[in-house]
Amino acid sequence: MELYISNTSTEPIYGQIIRQFKEKILTGKLEEGDALPSIRLLAKELCISVITTKRAYEELEREGFIYTQPGRGSFVAPRNPELHREEALKRMEDLLAQAVEAARVGGITEGELRETLELLLED
Repeated sequence: MELYISNTSTEPIYGQIIRQFKEKILTGKLEEGDALPSIRLLAKELCISVITTKRAYEELEREGFIYTQPGRGSFVAPRNPELHREEALKRMEDLLAQAVEAARVGGITEGELRETLELLLED
C-alpha cells in the first residue's frame, strides 16, 4: 500500500494515514470490499507504532469509510453517497480557501478570481 508519512508535517501521523486512505477511497483507487493492510503490517511498512495505525483505522471506521471483520481484517465500506459528498465538499472548500488566499496575496481581484473559476468550470 503506497502511503507516505512526513515526519516534518504539522499533521499528526494518524491524520496523514486517514487523509490518504480517504483520498484513495474517494478517487476510486480503493473500491468497496478492497482489503486494507493489517494494522501490524502497515505499522511495520511505515515504521510507526501499531497504536498510531490502530487509531487511524478506528477513525476511518467511525467515519464509515472502512469496516473490520474480526479475524479477517479491514475492508473498504460500501459507498455512502452522502458521506462521500460531504467529504468532497469539505475538500473543495479547503482548496477554494487556499485559492482565495493565494489570490489575495497575489493581488488578484475578486472579479479575476470569479472569471478564472468560470473558465475552469467550462472545461
